[in-house]
Amino acid sequence: MKAPTLLSSTHGARPKGRSLLATVATVLALASLASATAQAGSREQAMRIHDRLNGTPPTQVVLDAMQADIDANNPTGAALLAINDPNGMFYSVVLKNFVTPWTNVPQTVFAPLNDYTATVIGMVRDEVPFNTVLSADIIYIGQSGLGLPAYSKTDNSHYAQMETQGVNLLTGLTSQVQSQVTGLPAAATAGVLTTRAAAQAFFDVGTNRRMFRFTMINHMCTDLAAVMDNSRPTDRVRQDVSRSPGGDSRVYLNNCLGCHSGLDPMAQAFAYYDFTYASDPSTGQIVYTPGTVVGKYFHNNTTFPAGFITPDDKWDNRWRTGPNALMGWDPTLSGSGNGAKTLGQEFGASDQFAQCQVTKVFQAVCLRAPSDAADRAQVSTIKSDFKQGYSLKKVFAETAAYCMGN
Repeated sequence: MKAPTLLSSTHGARPKGRSLLATVATVLALASLASATAQAGSREQAMRIHDRLNGTPPTQVVLDAMQADIDANNPTGAALLAINDPNGMFYSVVLKNFVTPWTNVPQTVFAPLNDYTATVIGMVRDEVPFNTVLSADIIYIGQSGLGLPAYSKTDNSHYAQMETQGVNLLTGLTSQVQSQVTGLPAAATAGVLTTRAAAQAFFDVGTNRRMFRFTMINHMCTDLAAVMDNSRPTDRVRQDVSRSPGGDSRVYLNNCLGCHSGLDPMAQAFAYYDFTYASDPSTGQIVYTPGTVVGKYFHNNTTFPAGFITPDDKWDNRWRTGPNALMGWDPTLSGSGNGAKTLGQEFGASDQFAQCQVTKVFQAVCLRAPSDAADRAQVSTIKSDFKQGYSLKKVFAETAAYCMGN
């Protein structure tokens, strides 16, 4: 009886042996594949760069040119070839999807093309210094001859039609003077902050604090909770902020104050802006009333009547001292001014603004956040390069070259 038992035991062990051999073979195959990937050649690196920046396979001509640049130790040049591939997918898809969440409160990529998105895309394409994105008198519209409806201050049909027609944004956008297109005074323009799309998203109803908050999120990579500072003066906190929420003043002192003491003095820059419409926000337009503070700054003014009453659009950056000085505010600027344009200049000149742009690009192109010392050192290097001329296109190219694989 022992023999059958041994036979049964041996028979039962054979599948385990085959399973072990198969497992070893699989591990060796995966290791070989990983080694091949880790030691990718210049053609594979070119393909990876093109895929990350364009999303579609390159033509043989483009791939050959990119490979030649990599072989010549110029991977950034190869990345620029991918960015400027005539198919325009970097601008029409990759960059559009990168920017679109900045233009709406839900931060969804599924919003339609609009003047905010188009202006960022155009500035990147033309290498307009990106530190002016929050302050320049600039807007991008569709090229003439495309059969588009004219730019409208009261709807988005111009850009919606561009998207419907599948206009190549590499060639289909043209730079215009924003004040001439929208009718805003030149001094009241503030880059994307005063586009119609931004006004609809962030100036509609509310108290205009939303515009400030989303500018911080989108262009400084931080939300208000991360910049709370209870040590700032309280004299500019508006009347609508209760000093004892729920009857407990400690809530104000420990929470509300930390945001509003810095937020309210800077959000005052938007005191003359509003977004108005009869009943449908899709037919609204940005409104600027110089010298007249819009009514939303006095909403709920009986909550704390002794609070600050906004008299004009003068803003002050109380975060230049205290813990938020770490944002790296430009010492050549005064830290105060009037209106959205000068506030946009304050943001754009900060080190935090540059750090934010480079970090966002790194995450989009490398498909991960900077995760180790090498990544962080590369971000620092790219940020230094970015601050030399503020070309965001170059940031995309340098980042793609770093993440192309070895």
